[in-house]
Amino acid sequence: MPRHPGEILREEFLAPLGMKPYALSKALHVAPSHINGILTEKRAITADTALRLARCFGGDPQSWLNLQQAYDLKMAAKAA
Repeated sequence: MPRHPGEILREEFLAPLGMKPYALSKALHVAPSHINGILTEKRAITADTALRLARCFGGDPQSWLNLQQAYDLKMAAKAA
């Protein structure tokens, strides 16, 4: 089952860097509640957030969107 992008962000980016959610919200120039929503897997990665994450951590914004799309498709298939 695909993992929510928030889980990936939490475990593969923030944890290894010792970065707190508040610090990420400041780095991305978004509200802390926005980041907390993603990290608690209650909010999706939008195109804007994908661009901000790619600027912050490097890489391609499309990869963040692909993670979200794969997760959304799996959840839709599970619900159908």
